Amino acid sequence: MGKPVMKLHLIIGVLAVSLVNAEDPYLYYTWTVTYGTRSILGVPQQVILINNQFPGPKLDVVTNNNIILNLINKLDQPFLLTWNGVKQRKNSWQDGVLGTNCPIPPNSNYTYKFQAKDQIGSYTYFPSTLMHRAAGGFGALNIYHRSVIPIPYANPDGDFTLLIGDWYKTSHKALQQTLDSGKSLPFPHGVLINGQTKTTFTGEQGKTYMFRISNVGLSTSLNFRIQGHSMKLVEVEGSHVIQNLYDSLDVHVGQSVTVLVTLNQPPKDYYIVASTRFTRTVLTATAVLHYANSQTPVSGPLPAAPAYKYHWSMQQARTYRWNLTSNAARPNPQGSFHYGKITPTKTIVLANSVSYINGKLRYAVNGVSYVNADTPLKLADYFNIPGIFSMNAVQGVLSGVAATVATSVMPTNLHDFLEVVFQNNENTMQSWHLDGYDFWVVGFGSGQWTPKKRRTYNLVDALTRHTTQVYPNSWTAILVSLDNQGMWNMRSASWERQYLGQQFYLRVWNPVRSLANEYDIPSNVLLCGKAVGRHP
Repeated sequence: MGKPVMKLHLIIGVLAVSLVNAEDPYLYYTWTVTYGTRSILGVPQQVILINNQFPGPKLDVVTNNNIILNLINKLDQPFLLTWNGVKQRKNSWQDGVLGTNCPIPPNSNYTYKFQAKDQIGSYTYFPSTLMHRAAGGFGALNIYHRSVIPIPYANPDGDFTLLIGDWYKTSHKALQQTLDSGKSLPFPHGVLINGQTKTTFTGEQGKTYMFRISNVGLSTSLNFRIQGHSMKLVEVEGSHVIQNLYDSLDVHVGQSVTVLVTLNQPPKDYYIVASTRFTRTVLTATAVLHYANSQTPVSGPLPAAPAYKYHWSMQQARTYRWNLTSNAARPNPQGSFHYGKITPTKTIVLANSVSYINGKLRYAVNGVSYVNADTPLKLADYFNIPGIFSMNAVQGVLSGVAATVATSVMPTNLHDFLEVVFQNNENTMQSWHLDGYDFWVVGFGSGQWTPKKRRTYNLVDALTRHTTQVYPNSWTAILVSLDNQGMWNMRSASWERQYLGQQFYLRVWNPVRSLANEYDIPSNVLLCGKAVGRHP
């Protein structure tokens, strides 16, 4: 009997080796971007479709999947998609913003090649070029856990994706003209859920469903709630969090949250509501949560939005905490990385401001308003093309000088550990995003940040995310471990502010060129500006 057992061990051993060596799966997509006409708010308007869909197709992938996506641009303007929250490990070549990529010319294509490396969670993609995002071209990107990796909740009975956001009836070209003429955008015309004003989500009584909620709008914070149902927060932008129950959640521009909802009410239909926060005029979108055995349509008043504003919202934000014992995409617990015990290598304070340059509205960071170069910064860096960007324009300290324009890059070193303070001295909500990373949101406070405010930081179980809100006349502090080499966009997620200069790039640099730190330039790289004619 001994020999067959040995054979069995051998077979199992071979299987195990082959599984370890197997490359992560490749997923292939072809997406065609076109204009189309849709009646969104009761008025026919030109929108941007992907494969004739508005919003664009949902990308459902698994941790470590390789995505090969051929994007064909049939618009009349150059176009790019960016993958909001995908870290693009060692691969800022695929980030899809104008600082890393040449836009895809009309009637041309580019094939993105990237990996959902070591990530789980609810994310989005959207156009990074011009004001295309105001016309569509956005969609959901959900990264599911590998089957061998546990999750800190029972498998839900179903999974719904809700893209919520403000919306204009105005065409993206007219909105761009408004900004180019030096004026601010008007107040939005409405709010959409999955590109619609009416949509229904059906579930069975007694079962639990996952709702993945992302704010894909241009500028407006939204509050999300479901009539008669509480929401259990489980994941925020790749972090598994302490599973608190909420009646409503504030979701700021560019942010994503994932909740579990148990259908534990009498069988009828219930309102799902997304409404604008902190706005004089409140715009509201509704959808329907339909119990499969319901005979009763939605009724009663809509569930009320929170009565209190910024202080309430900041208090809610502080309740989002890392689940230290749970893992995320990898098997090790999130809390095994003791971020609060690391001394930052430097502190950067970033103040947003509004200013007028040559009589036109601009937004600035520490007095510098960003302008795009004709050559992507990443390509200028790679080919050593001088004069494209400035590495001393934007400083990490506040300046009282008048705003200037520059193609601003902040130099940092690979493996720096940064403390970044977003100081908002304006009366408006801010939302800040960093490509290539997530970061620990360790503190919110009102007024001016000072070093003494560090005493209020959460250095134990702050969550990591890619986009954080900053309240009016307030500050938000983050810690970020610069472990991903490349050229990374730090921007306002509010698209008007980004378009008119509230952004810059972090150059995370190591002088030794090594595949261990960064992948080679793609063989299919698009070349433009002063990079034309260069050979990768």
